[in-house]
Amino acid sequence: MSKKLPTRQEDYSAWYNELVKRAGLAENSAVRGCMVIKPYGYAIWEKMQRTLDDMFKRTGHENAYFPIFIPKSLFEAEEKNAEGFAKECAVVTHYRLQTDPDRPGKLRVDPNAKLEEELIVRPTSEAIIWSTYKNWIQSYRDLPLLINQWANVVRWEMRTRLFLRTAEFLWQEGHTAHATATEAVAETRQMLDVYAEFAEEHIALPVVKGVKTPNERFAGAEDTYCIEALMQDGKALQAGTSHFLGQNFAKAFDVQFANKDGVREHVWGTSWGVSTRLMGALIMAHSDDEGLVLPPKLAPIQVVIIPIYKTGELDALLERIRPIQQGLAQRGISVKLDARDTERPGFKFAEWEMKGVPVRLAIGARDLDAGTVEAARRDTKQKLQLPLADVVDSVDKLLDDIQLSIYNKAKDYRTAHTTRVETYDEFKAVLDGPGGFVVAHYDGTSETEELIKEQTKATVRCLPLNEPDEDGVCIVTGRPSQRRAWFARAY
Repeated sequence: MSKKLPTRQEDYSAWYNELVKRAGLAENSAVRGCMVIKPYGYAIWEKMQRTLDDMFKRTGHENAYFPIFIPKSLFEAEEKNAEGFAKECAVVTHYRLQTDPDRPGKLRVDPNAKLEEELIVRPTSEAIIWSTYKNWIQSYRDLPLLINQWANVVRWEMRTRLFLRTAEFLWQEGHTAHATATEAVAETRQMLDVYAEFAEEHIALPVVKGVKTPNERFAGAEDTYCIEALMQDGKALQAGTSHFLGQNFAKAFDVQFANKDGVREHVWGTSWGVSTRLMGALIMAHSDDEGLVLPPKLAPIQVVIIPIYKTGELDALLERIRPIQQGLAQRGISVKLDARDTERPGFKFAEWEMKGVPVRLAIGARDLDAGTVEAARRDTKQKLQLPLADVVDSVDKLLDDIQLSIYNKAKDYRTAHTTRVETYDEFKAVLDGPGGFVVAHYDGTSETEELIKEQTKATVRCLPLNEPDEDGVCIVTGRPSQRRAWFARAY
């Protein structure tokens, strides 16, 4: 293997960037600000996608697909949404190139091929979807309309980082329409719960469920709910959002239905989404200075088997190993037998450690003769001797234990880096020291929120849903406060 990764302590950003590349997850592309997701990285995203898609369908949603291009007039229809995304939009103005007469072999935009109406490259799909819903919804019998799409979006970011912030990224976006505000809010909260369950049960990522302040709310929403997670450098990462849109988009696109009394009303809407940013969360929450640490439920390869042999012994050893490989596969465990005879075991150990494979089995003829198999956990580096007679059961249980152990480690880190403070000096000291979530009273005004952000680079990550109101005073202004907010510096 190549030289060691930068350590998290030395340079967290360099550690992250190098890890993404060396683990074979993604790389920068020829298009500035865009990434190529490599097969190993895409395999993780596919597992995320497959699991989430099943969860969406269990809650009654169906998949559809809408155009990547949005006519500018449609995009402008909901003004707050348009203004919120205006600075990030890529715009198509022409539809054809032609040979440049002044530069042989080069192309230029054909000036005669200007579009009658400019097209916005999808930064989010509310406009194109709600303009379509107008044709789909006529009566209360058409509701609720529960649609999800898996797609790519473009937001013209200038400062990019693989998975965390790129000009183009992959995501899913749900868009639903309901007869009442109560139903729409219930949908919004339900999908937040789906995201939280996925994050905690599959990514092994503890999250805080909360609602955003007006300053941090999605453009065009009445309320934005979120899940917030903490990374190992003490910064927060927004891992998913679910928006109650009220009737804003329904009114902008005149989406009405006839209720049971025949009276026409505007529908109530939601939208919700997670993206390949979850890949960044997965990497930063769990990995170490030797490489990826993957929770077994999302690992493309859950077990790697490495034969330990002397020259001339490989074929015979493989015959004895293959029943173990087949037994694991039949149990539904994804397993790879690394039978390459071009690399030494030490090289293979380091390679699969970098890729975060949860369990490594090193098997030699002597082990098999003794009725044991040596297993190594990726999360703790612990080595274990498993009995050959029930190796499949033992590995299955080990994978469950690793999944839980990774979650508990991340939860312990969050607990240790969540600090309740009473003064602004304490607030700043925590941010400049250990970092993490800082739980504090503030007066709830946009002005105070902006002042804190300007002076400390910390934002209100959320107002937690599961915490009771608590009278106090704002750490900045001294004015009354009815509850604490969770602040952090964030990605």
